[in-house]
Amino acid sequence: MTNIYSPAHEFFMASPEPIAVAPKIRYPSPPAGLRWLRLQLKGLWAVAPTLAFRQAWKLFCTPRRLPAKDWEAPALATARRRTVDYQTSPVAVYEWGAIAAPAVLLVHGWEHRASFWRAWVPPLLAAGYRVVALDGPAHGASGGRQTTLIDFGGAVQSVVDTLGEVRAMVAHSFGAASVAGLPVRLPLGAALPRLVLISAPVSPRAVAGRFAEFLSLPPALVERFADYIQQTTGRSADSFAAAVAGPASGAEKVLIVHDKGDEIIPFAEGQQIAAAWPNAVLHPTNGLGHNRILRDLGVITNTINFIMG
Repeated sequence: MTNIYSPAHEFFMASPEPIAVAPKIRYPSPPAGLRWLRLQLKGLWAVAPTLAFRQAWKLFCTPRRLPAKDWEAPALATARRRTVDYQTSPVAVYEWGAIAAPAVLLVHGWEHRASFWRAWVPPLLAAGYRVVALDGPAHGASGGRQTTLIDFGGAVQSVVDTLGEVRAMVAHSFGAASVAGLPVRLPLGAALPRLVLISAPVSPRAVAGRFAEFLSLPPALVERFADYIQQTTGRSADSFAAAVAGPASGAEKVLIVHDKGDEIIPFAEGQQIAAAWPNAVLHPTNGLGHNRILRDLGVITNTINFIMG
């Protein structure tokens, strides 16, 4: 599954071979559905840009509820399950390991679920941690149909507030953008010992720019996104950038993991985050792309060593 901030991502054509530089998104033969969507929004933008923006924003915030894979139920079978109240809807939470052990919280990306962290649970348990994962708003077993970076990060914060001792947060893609962009903090100003951001986008503007390009809409869409975020949150869109907001999370040590051939979030954005975040360490990978990086034993092992160090 290819992951992008749009329900239209099923039309995304990724480069089949891993490459060492950020690839250009290519659509050799866009399907009819995507061509019609682009034509419709382009025409609407020409006559009613405000209405076109509203439709684009709705697309941007609406993840698909993808059918469960055969391996997902077994991945969650041994978890303790509960829900955490959040202002938009209840959030499904899954836990493994001793309740008294320090927690490692796993935060999935767009259109993923807690089960997508299945490869991480056994080695984290073996390292002595309690493993906690959640289904973000409008994802998995959690409620809602739409979500934003702020809603997603707020739900993560609500879960963090129930965990007691937290050793680390590990977040992927949109989850990483939410954890760093809010940012999510430990209660009472406690320092988070370790934070790991995997395949993280550098800023909402960068994501909105790719979204506009994907739908063949003008760059003015990005400014509309930024203005809307300012109006609805009281914060500038740029203030939610990982490198801007993230250091306020209070993380003692930060690991940035990013693949050089990431087909969704260019590797250069991981470099930008690492360069702007004091004491952050960049761990580049090759040939894993945006999603396979979550299943790579080397990445998992290196991350757990970082968490324990």
